Amino acid sequence: MKKDLHRLFLPAVFIVVLDQVSKWTVVRFIPRSESIRVTEFFNLVHVRNRGMAFGIMNRPDLPAGYYLLLAGTLAAVVLISVFLFRLRERDLRMGWGLSLVLGGAVGNLVDRLRYRAVIDFLDVHLWGYHWPAFNAADSAITVGVFLLAAAWIFRAPDSGPDGKGPP
Repeated sequence: MKKDLHRLFLPAVFIVVLDQVSKWTVVRFIPRSESIRVTEFFNLVHVRNRGMAFGIMNRPDLPAGYYLLLAGTLAAVVLISVFLFRLRERDLRMGWGLSLVLGGAVGNLVDRLRYRAVIDFLDVHLWGYHWPAFNAADSAITVGVFLLAAAWIFRAPDSGPDGKGPP
């Protein structure tokens, strides 16, 4: 597995590139706080979120929040990288999940460092319900978490939490 370790980081690299190119396009072509209707339930928008998912901690009067989120994201990137390096060969689903979460975390980290906020641009609303705007990095994190959950739920019965031995 160690010789193929770089393959586990490829999805993360792909997500970071996709995320940053899509955000660059939004910044370049959609004015801030503007919206472009694509369908009756989907818009492209240009919003900046200083907080976390769903706008948690998205407050200008909370300057320490920026540093807290920055430190938390950096810690997550380091921890996920360590987990990827320690994975065993049969943990491919776990590797893909970790890699997608890593790519999403790095994509949003780049925004925090460049803009002190994360650029969100995907806006979904249906039957009177409105989902908070999100981006490609957020989508990768969500899919990655689902893959991690599936890998955990459907792991081999003889493996423990670390996948190496009895629970």
